Amino acid sequence: MKIKNIKIRHLYGTIDTDGNFWEERLVRPIDIYTEFRTNQDWHVINFSNQIDKNKLSHDAYFVQIETDNGFYGIGGPFEESIAYIIKNELSQYVMNQDPLALEYIWDLMHRGSVHGRQGNTMIAVSAIDNALWDLKGKYFNVPVYSLIGGPTTMTVPAYASMLGFNVDDMGLVAERAKLYHSYGYKAQKWFFRHGPMSGPEGLRKNVQLVKTLREELGEDVDIMLDCWQSMDVNYVVKLIKQIEEYSPRWIEEVVMPDKIESYKKIKETTNIPISGGEHHYTRWGLNEFMKIGALDIIQPDIYWAGGLSEVLKIASLASTYDIITIPHGHSSNVGIHFSVSQPPIYTPYQEYLIKWNVIHQHFLKTPVKPLNGFINLPKEIGLGMELDEDKIEKEKIF
Repeated sequence: MKIKNIKIRHLYGTIDTDGNFWEERLVRPIDIYTEFRTNQDWHVINFSNQIDKNKLSHDAYFVQIETDNGFYGIGGPFEESIAYIIKNELSQYVMNQDPLALEYIWDLMHRGSVHGRQGNTMIAVSAIDNALWDLKGKYFNVPVYSLIGGPTTMTVPAYASMLGFNVDDMGLVAERAKLYHSYGYKAQKWFFRHGPMSGPEGLRKNVQLVKTLREELGEDVDIMLDCWQSMDVNYVVKLIKQIEEYSPRWIEEVVMPDKIESYKKIKETTNIPISGGEHHYTRWGLNEFMKIGALDIIQPDIYWAGGLSEVLKIASLASTYDIITIPHGHSSNVGIHFSVSQPPIYTPYQEYLIKWNVIHQHFLKTPVKPLNGFINLPKEIGLGMELDEDKIEKEKIF
């Protein structure tokens, strides 16, 4: 069996919404500059293309890897820049290879991309790797978790990740927190909107967000808080001192990902667990955090960090440091196969980004959805990446 074709599928469709899809963005590293701090970012721009108040136009790219005997696997979604890298840079290492030789193909792509060990090239590597896992599951006619050790559990607690919801109106925050708690989620993650350059008023708003969540949700619900790499040591230390009384489960991506020593400094000042690694890549990158004790929780993205093959290695490495691994949560279809294959003490939650999963799973025939706050063991063959032709209004193939 050989790989005979690498097809990029650019799909167009329409998502049903209830009003404007994206209500508010999160704080960003570039917000230190006034002209960016006060503007909406690409999240809002991309997701505000409302056809009318209840519909949103949407497009996405997927890679479909096909063999000479009829098997195929699908990876994605991703953006146009990733499609270019797959077709023009990585396909030379994948075409005519044995699709079951995942380690060999991954190593070829990695060694052949000496200027692409992070960023978009690694995202492209991830898409190919995940497509090959999907293909491998189909070849053996089993869900992928059966190929990576089998399940350790039949269900995984999901936490509701609330990116894109309004975080300045405390009435709305309380309302949404209560609503998603009623759906069965025993944990929620919310995203700060204000950083160091927003001054004392922004800091007070961040603290008020945490206070509102704890008062609304009570003591038995985990609250996670995401800084999205947009703060600095002094600001985070000040913020932490004011929110410690509300007992967050963790505080996430406190500074930009290359400032690993800063993570360690912050971790040494608090009992609140520190998480991160979403914007780092490969076992070598994540090991930089682990070996100096900079993080309590590692959060590689299976769509970005090197694919399922690499995140399995990252998790194995993390377990030797007794560190939890909870991958970033828009990659739900592949993420659940990872989560159910891990010892639950090392992967106690799966993140479920409420709005991102609407986007990333729109074209999938069997989207992953929590039930009463839990994601159940998947039944689909491969990674469950079959595309729903009824949702594809237009398609370009290249």
